[in-house]
Amino acid sequence: MRDRTRTRLGLWTAAILTGLVGVVNLISAVTPSLPERIRWLEQIFPFEVRAGGHIFAALTGFILLTLATNLLRRKRVAWILTITLLVISILSHLLKGLDYEESLLSGVVLVQLIVMRRTFCAKSDLPSLAQGVRALLAALLFTLAYGTVGFYLLDRQYSMNFSLSGALFQTLAMFFTADNAGLQPRTRYGSFFANSIYIIGAVTFGYALLLLLRPVLLRNAAAPTERQRAKAIVQQYGRSSLARFALLDDKFYYFSPLGQSVIAYVPKGRGAVALGDPIGPVEDRREVIFGFQQFCERNDWYPAFYQTLPDNLELYQSLGFQVLQIGEEAIVDLKTFTLQGKAGKNFRTAVNRFTKSGYQVKFYEPPIADELLRQLKTVSDEWLKLMQGSEKRFSLGWFEQAYLRECEIAAVETADGNIIAFANVVPEYQLNEITIDLMRHRQDIEHGAMDFLFVSMFQHFQAQGYDGFNLGLSALSGVGGSASPRLEKVLAYLYEHLNRFYNFKGLHEYKDKFHPRWETRYLVYPSWSALPAVVIALVRADSGDRLLDYFKPGA
Repeated sequence: MRDRTRTRLGLWTAAILTGLVGVVNLISAVTPSLPERIRWLEQIFPFEVRAGGHIFAALTGFILLTLATNLLRRKRVAWILTITLLVISILSHLLKGLDYEESLLSGVVLVQLIVMRRTFCAKSDLPSLAQGVRALLAALLFTLAYGTVGFYLLDRQYSMNFSLSGALFQTLAMFFTADNAGLQPRTRYGSFFANSIYIIGAVTFGYALLLLLRPVLLRNAAAPTERQRAKAIVQQYGRSSLARFALLDDKFYYFSPLGQSVIAYVPKGRGAVALGDPIGPVEDRREVIFGFQQFCERNDWYPAFYQTLPDNLELYQSLGFQVLQIGEEAIVDLKTFTLQGKAGKNFRTAVNRFTKSGYQVKFYEPPIADELLRQLKTVSDEWLKLMQGSEKRFSLGWFEQAYLRECEIAAVETADGNIIAFANVVPEYQLNEITIDLMRHRQDIEHGAMDFLFVSMFQHFQAQGYDGFNLGLSALSGVGGSASPRLEKVLAYLYEHLNRFYNFKGLHEYKDKFHPRWETRYLVYPSWSALPAVVIALVRADSGDRLLDYFKPGA
């Protein structure tokens, strides 16, 4: 822990000093050098070389400012670029006016970064539109700052004195007026500075446009061999409602050093969110979680685990993670489920009514025929339109023929064979439990039809000897108790006040009427500061990057 704190302090110091060098370079670039030093340099270097030192000081200042935050993220490429630019910065200050004070500052940061070289091991981000837009805005602000500060400080070089606002307007005039708003330099350096604004603007905007227009590289999907390895581990060790979804094609895989365990995750932005706990032998659990932490650190990601079981909370916390309750899973005990007695009265009524009307629930074993998949697709499309949303991913399956073809399907059919509702179920492998996934129905479905479907599934899998039927996560259920952390109380507040939009309580109450047992589920995340990035990554993974559709209720 002490080493981690020391490293973090070193990173912050390096990033702040690098940003400081950037600011100093900007100010130094627009400030004339001391006359006594210039007289000595004039004997060695011509004006053009010394003026070039000013330009290089300004450009290195701009790029160092953009690199400072990337040093904080341990980027290896940022470290290499910063080292190079600090060397150029030292030479630029000496060339433009023997400014050894600025060179000394750059040298101190250079030495610190060389000493800390092993700390910078994170890979760089892939090019993105957002990265280019940020750089474009930075280039605009930097160029305006460069010109404004320069004109404000260089009064003696021109025929008029500039106020701060006047210096800003003069900088804008350099780009938007034909005569530079009548600017009249009185010295050779004043003329050089005015022209340098164009050079600085062209280089910084060119750098930003390069980031903006270069192609976005897509991260490669998991290789078929990795999926086969993951499938073998999941089939041997899977023991949760999420095990089957770890094999869907939106997942990437991290394998433990011994290759016995796997973590299925989705990387989005700064977050790498794993689905559930690691899958593998218990004795390999600490090693695979620690290895995933190190793997994410090398890739500049925040590791997180979504919808974990209570079993491993102490292990996560011992490795530095924070834990947040996010809801409860409803599991119907099939060994005791019955329609007899007062508790089953309403269910008996629904089953009898639909049965007398000629409805039936049919179970289709995989592989599912193409014709049946086409019928299910029409039901699914109608349901999605009704919900005004799009398919969710990550912790759920979605309507994909290759996936559904390998699932058992339960369908409610009318007397003439039309499907009005369906659900697909998946196994939990080593746990003698069945899990519900897609639940979809037509818009004009008769009231009670879904009860008929669920009760029929309970009876069907009860007869097959299963112990439980998992109805899935009830989001935010059970959070915010009297002894809960402050963040869970916030979630409880959201549960109360967002209910009218998302009907959290209605979904919970629907599942609760089947008298399930409720098991708590958690989000495991690295720190408070990482939580926003983790939540954004989770939303992107769950929505398939269709963020607007994600916030439509019901989908």
